[in-house]
Amino acid sequence: MTAAIMGTLGALAPWRERNGRFSPLRLCVFLLLLAPGVWLAASLAAGTLGAKPVTEAIHQSGSWAIRFLVLSLLVTPLRRMTGWGRIIALRRMIGLAAAGYAAIHFALYALDQGFDLAVIAREIVLRIYLAIGFVALAGLAVLSATSTDGAIRRMGPAWHRLHRIVYPLTLLACLHFFMQSKADVSEATLMAGAFTALMLCRGATRAGLPLASPLVIAGIAVVSGLATAGIEYLWYALATGVPADRVLAANLDFSYSIRPAWWIFGGTMAFALLTAVSRLVDRFRTPPRMQVRREPQSARS
Repeated sequence: MTAAIMGTLGALAPWRERNGRFSPLRLCVFLLLLAPGVWLAASLAAGTLGAKPVTEAIHQSGSWAIRFLVLSLLVTPLRRMTGWGRIIALRRMIGLAAAGYAAIHFALYALDQGFDLAVIAREIVLRIYLAIGFVALAGLAVLSATSTDGAIRRMGPAWHRLHRIVYPLTLLACLHFFMQSKADVSEATLMAGAFTALMLCRGATRAGLPLASPLVIAGIAVVSGLATAGIEYLWYALATGVPADRVLAANLDFSYSIRPAWWIFGGTMAFALLTAVSRLVDRFRTPPRMQVRREPQSARS
């Protein structure tokens, strides 16, 4: 019995594939997903998170949650760009990591409130950004609970419809990030820009445009970069007292910092280059078809 249980647990280990084989790729990704949590726990224990360590831990865990959430949405477009089918198996692991960090984010907030459920509930009801974050957390919990192979088999086509809510949940997470970032929304803008680029990839696929085309990805890079600059401008114009025109003009001034719009444009263009290299490699890997040499009619007669 013990051996059977240990065997089952071993097969479910995140560094193993579905057939039970050890996967170096899955192990590396698992360790990378685990690393921020280990660093955060070690920093809390060592007291190196500043004057308000729990508050800083709340912000850090929330940031990692949305980073991994956006990263999980990148897996499918990346597979279509490169044709590397094995990468799709990493999507569930990254999504579960995002949900895990979101749960830690909420648990640390509850700790900061002394685990007073009445106070926590009142704050969620009264503060719109907390309500938005809580809805996103609840949605991620539902997606995590239904991410098993058994749930996929039981739910059938309904599983795909349910898991499409990851897109509005990511949008809510981005909005929550903006609202709690206060004055500096650079990283929130970066995450919103990345989400915009991924949604453009999804739109291109639905429109029948091949993501394996470097030109398609380059077009997405231009549009998503401009959209990111627009998102940042609108946030500062509508939600803050900071002159939005100066923020927009800062996109053309590289003496201080590189604005999120350029990071999104450059990052997406890097994927365009990746698709070009992938197509070139595939071309060299595929041997040319051997041409059948036909003998002249005179030689056969």
